[in-house]
Amino acid sequence: MLFHSLSGKDSIVLLDLCYGKFKRIVCVYMYVVPNLAHIQRYYVYAKKNYPDIEFVQVPHYGYYSMVKTGFMGIKQNEKQRLWTLSDITKKLREKYSIDWVCYGFKQSDSLNRRLMLRSYKGDGMLAISWKGKKFYPLSTYKNKDILEYIQVNNLKSPETYGEKVGQSCGCDITSVDYQSYLKRFFPQDLEKIYSIFPYARTVLLKKQKEDEKRKRDKGYQEE
Repeated sequence: MLFHSLSGKDSIVLLDLCYGKFKRIVCVYMYVVPNLAHIQRYYVYAKKNYPDIEFVQVPHYGYYSMVKTGFMGIKQNEKQRLWTLSDITKKLREKYSIDWVCYGFKQSDSLNRRLMLRSYKGDGMLAISWKGKKFYPLSTYKNKDILEYIQVNNLKSPETYGEKVGQSCGCDITSVDYQSYLKRFFPQDLEKIYSIFPYARTVLLKKQKEDEKRKRDKGYQEE
């Protein structure tokens, strides 16, 4: 069972590393807004290149907190149960009768992940939690290693937003770069996000006002 973001660089490499080494692979995609066209392209790619895999889509654990608090105007339910990644993992393990879970965590992601991954024993680069039946093939990879692997193995390039090459941000509905990207290339996806999170419209509106103010201020200075 692989926790897989579909369009992220780490997940693209994770699936390629694991494919063919197990009798069964179930990829778990955790969404904030389901069935976005720019994400579904990667589902089509994965199914074509790794035909034996199974895909499961479930709400992201962060989604439940959004519902509980009414984040960005989503329909609020103060009684919503909060789920953790561990909760979701446990539920899916039981449902699909799979013991081992694979994550794309890297030591270079953060200090907490570095400390966690270094506490596990493994074979070479692979970190393994034998007690928890979890393994982390990307433990010692850095972002440049991930991008090099994708290029060398001719894999599909990850989705990126903004100017930072190779930095995918997932479905961050508060990101100006993300919304600007969708507005330009996938406006139907942006409208789908707005239909669920109506206050997310303020992100680009605020950016537009800030840009207009900077232009006015620059004009005054030139005068």
